[in-house]
Amino acid sequence: MQLLNTLYLTTPDSYVHLENQTIRVEVAHETRLRVPLHHLAAVVCFGHVAVSLPLMHRLADEGIALVLLDGNGRFKARLEGAVSGNVLLRQAQHRLASDDSFALRVARNMIAGKVRNCRQVLLRGAREAKVADDAQPLARGADNLAAALRALPQAADFDTLRGQEGEAARQYFAALTHLVRNSAREAFRMNGRSRRPPRDRINALLSFLYSLLMNDCRSAVEAAGLDPQIGFLHAVRPGRAALALDLMEEFRFSADRLALTLVNRAQLNPGDFDEREGGAVLLAGEARKTVLVAYQQRKQESVAHPLLSEPIPFGLLPHLQARLLARTLRGDTADYLPYLMR
Repeated sequence: MQLLNTLYLTTPDSYVHLENQTIRVEVAHETRLRVPLHHLAAVVCFGHVAVSLPLMHRLADEGIALVLLDGNGRFKARLEGAVSGNVLLRQAQHRLASDDSFALRVARNMIAGKVRNCRQVLLRGAREAKVADDAQPLARGADNLAAALRALPQAADFDTLRGQEGEAARQYFAALTHLVRNSAREAFRMNGRSRRPPRDRINALLSFLYSLLMNDCRSAVEAAGLDPQIGFLHAVRPGRAALALDLMEEFRFSADRLALTLVNRAQLNPGDFDEREGGAVLLAGEARKTVLVAYQQRKQESVAHPLLSEPIPFGLLPHLQARLLARTLRGDTADYLPYLMR
């Protein structure tokens, strides 16, 4: 599997068009960037970016996704060419998604992966904490997540499972503030998880990163030949990529860690966020570029996978997990094995 790049276009009023085998980006009739098509897996446009019709056709022909987001990173639309993938695999997916016993097993394993990875974030933070006032709540949060992991096998229905996941998430986010450096903690204090709209700077940053992660997980699901709309944990709704949301759960920790890194290294500051009427907090324009660069760099970092003998780029992990899910749907493996952070 080759890890191709995603081209993120964030400058307002950019014009993007096709030039031979290259994408050309112009701002005020001045060329700012040229990118060969064969280097790309996706083009993601934020806000008011104009895309030429010939380029849209070419992207569809080449199987390069065109994703449209609003200026704050919320999904608007996705252009894709002819759907690929094994129809027999999708038939199996649709059938097994209606099998409550099978769907619950897959969903439970995905949540177990998520909770376990979040616990590792807190454990690492507790080990590295310099003061007891931080180490103790982080260790306590990790203990709470360990208890949540032990309770997951007893979840006999989806309502119970989602309740357990929600409580684990509440405990995790309550502890996460203690991973922010002391000098930035007041400005980047997190009062639980809030969204639509985010109510503080950390939540604004997390929402932006989760949008990027969601797009990558959807691409991974589609590349594996699966239907992104039919999930096992998230309910099916029109326009919702439920399976991509399912897959995303076990990788949310990576967005959380990147958010903390950007804040703790002062790559983002309080002034990089806009506060709107009504209490909404949003990531400002120039700061989005900082986050996008860091996100792309993170995808290139090598990580270990329990089932592989050699490290792989982090950006390939969703693709690998989507393929493992496809093997489970085909009956090649008995249970879906989530990604576990080391």
